[in-house]
Amino acid sequence: TGGGLAEYAVAKENLTVARSPEVSAAEGAGLPVAGLTAHQALTQAAGVKLDGSGQQVNLLITAASGGVGHYAVQLAKLGNTHVTATCGARNLDFVKSLGADEVLDYKTPDGAALKSPSGRKYDAVIHCAAGIPWSTFEPNLSSNGKVIDITPGPSAFLTFAMKKLTFSKKKLEPLFVSLKKENLNYLVNLVKDGKLKTVIDSKYPLSKAGEAWAKSIDGHATGKIIVEP
Repeated sequence: TGGGLAEYAVAKENLTVARSPEVSAAEGAGLPVAGLTAHQALTQAAGVKLDGSGQQVNLLITAASGGVGHYAVQLAKLGNTHVTATCGARNLDFVKSLGADEVLDYKTPDGAALKSPSGRKYDAVIHCAAGIPWSTFEPNLSSNGKVIDITPGPSAFLTFAMKKLTFSKKKLEPLFVSLKKENLNYLVNLVKDGKLKTVIDSKYPLSKAGEAWAKSIDGHATGKIIVEP
C-alpha cells in the first residue's frame, strides 16, 4: 500500500494474477497501479463501456502522455468515445498514435483553456495533471459533465463539497483506486492480445532508484518509468 521498492515484496494472493509469457515483466509492472487507475476512472467514474456499447462519451484526458494518461487514452478508445487529450508539444504525435481524436499542446492558449478543437463539451474529464482550477474545466463541461481527479488535493475536495452542497449537475469527483484482481487480469489479457501497450519511458536499476524518482517527480516522462532488479 502506497508503493515501495525492493528486490522482493509480499503481495496478497487475491491481488495478484499470472503474467502471460507474451507480457514482459517491465510491461506488466505499470499495470497494477497506473493501468487500474485509468480503468477505474473510465469504467466506474466516467461510465465508459469498454466493449464499445452505449452512447458516445466525449472525454478529455489531461497529461495524456504520462503513466495513467497513456493507458487511459488506449482504454477509452476500446469504448464508444471521442477523446480529446492534452500533453506537451513533443508528445503530440505520440498521443495521436495511442488513438486520441484531438490533441492539444497544454502550453498554447487553446490547450491551456482545454478547448476542444471540434467545439465539443466533455461528458467526463480524466484529470491526470495538476494545477488546473475548476474555473478552467467548468465552461468546457457538458450539462452533466464531471471531472475525475486521480490525484486530488485540498482544492479538489473543497470543489467536490461545494458542488455537492449546491446540487450542481457539473461535478468534481476525487478518485480513490480500488484494486481488483479481475480488473488486473483484464488488463494483462489486453496486453497479451495486443490491444493495450505499456510504453516504457526508461528503465533504472534498483541501485539508481533515486534517479528514477527524480525523473518521475519532474513530471515529463512519456509512459512509465520502470525500476528493475
